[in-house]
Amino acid sequence: MNSIVISFVSSSCSINQRYEHLLNRFIPVAVLISKIWVANIFFKSGLTKIQSLDTTIMLFSYEYNVPLLSPVFAAYLATAAELILPVMLVTGLAGRFSAFALFILNIVAVMSYPDISEAGVRDHGVWGIMLFIAMAHGSGPLSLDHLIKQRFCSIRGASS
Repeated sequence: MNSIVISFVSSSCSINQRYEHLLNRFIPVAVLISKIWVANIFFKSGLTKIQSLDTTIMLFSYEYNVPLLSPVFAAYLATAAELILPVMLVTGLAGRFSAFALFILNIVAVMSYPDISEAGVRDHGVWGIMLFIAMAHGSGPLSLDHLIKQRFCSIRGASS
């Protein structure tokens, strides 16, 4: 009986290792897809803001309660962040920084909009988790950060 259990466990471990090895190859693609997904949401929001900056400034003046910043400065800052940071996140240029900045923007957005729905809070929660994973994981091998690191770290290492 024990030998049957040991054989079953051993076979299961072997199969699991093969699948794990195969699936690990897809992690960079999965990370990139998740970054594209969340970046798309913020970028579209930035495009909406830039379509009518007067309306955006009005919303920041009368609807959103952004702490510590003037409504005009907050409107311009949020618009710029939503147009620049998603591109940085997807390309993996300063990937952890862009994920962190969008993570903070996401929190401020939830805190600043008093009429946010339960579904809106849930969506922002999912985006926050996605951004947190991007911060923790980094840009990964499919990124400009990775290319820059390979290029300049290998040069520095070779000359030392």
